[in-house]
Amino acid sequence: MALAVVFFTGIDTSAKWLSIVGIPVLQIVFARYAGHFVYALMIFVPQEGMGVFQSNAPFKQLLRSLALLLSTILNFQALKYLPITVTTTIFFAGPILITLLAVPILGEKVGLRRIIAVCVGFMGVLVVVQPWGVGYHPAMIYSIAGLFMASTYFIMTRLLAGIESNATQQVWSSGFAMFVLAPFAIDEWIWPEAQLDWAILFIIGLFGALGHIAATTAHRWADASILAPLVYTQVLWANVVGIFIFMTYPTIWTLVGAAIIIGSGLYIWHRERQKAKIIIL
Repeated sequence: MALAVVFFTGIDTSAKWLSIVGIPVLQIVFARYAGHFVYALMIFVPQEGMGVFQSNAPFKQLLRSLALLLSTILNFQALKYLPITVTTTIFFAGPILITLLAVPILGEKVGLRRIIAVCVGFMGVLVVVQPWGVGYHPAMIYSIAGLFMASTYFIMTRLLAGIESNATQQVWSSGFAMFVLAPFAIDEWIWPEAQLDWAILFIIGLFGALGHIAATTAHRWADASILAPLVYTQVLWANVVGIFIFMTYPTIWTLVGAAIIIGSGLYIWHRERQKAKIIIL
């Protein structure tokens, strides 16, 4: 799971780099999913055959794939203007938002203490975004909207647990995005000028495939409740990338907000672990 987080940071880093050199956002998203789709076919078709294309819940699978696609477009659009540390920190509120969405969609019950933790977590997001301050940028709206779409994606993934195989979910999500975006990406296609830009355009799909494969493998070996805190290791990699590649340093408010969000997320994780132990007993 820690390795998956490294690859996910690689996706964001590649997207920001390509945006800086002038590659359109939809072209970047297309390259990310086209590469993912090709690698998924190479890995899963030899193992499971053409059955990977057959879905047991196609409508839910389409909604899940659409949510993932929209979250990527919105996140990449935000990365065009914001430091990678800011977009990463905002996305750390994902487990907090999922806790809220699980109530109406999954029918889960959330206690008062977890509701308070959710509210504290969103206070952390406000500290990072600072809509009242000079550091606010309108692109933060893209990042927050992307957070909602990503959380919806994970909720849909929970709904499909035990219904769809991991192979089918990966082929559908990457293939759907690739085919939907193809005409738009081709229409505004810009050929990279530098060899490094070409390499990054190809490698972003590899980062996507390896990241999801690593995360899927991790969830086969350990419970999600054990793996969840490892997502927060991305704050380290985001800061390393921001400083050494993009020459941007996190502000004190980004660090404070990250601490609040991570603390709230870890508390929710702890409560879920306790709840799981009670159910087992």
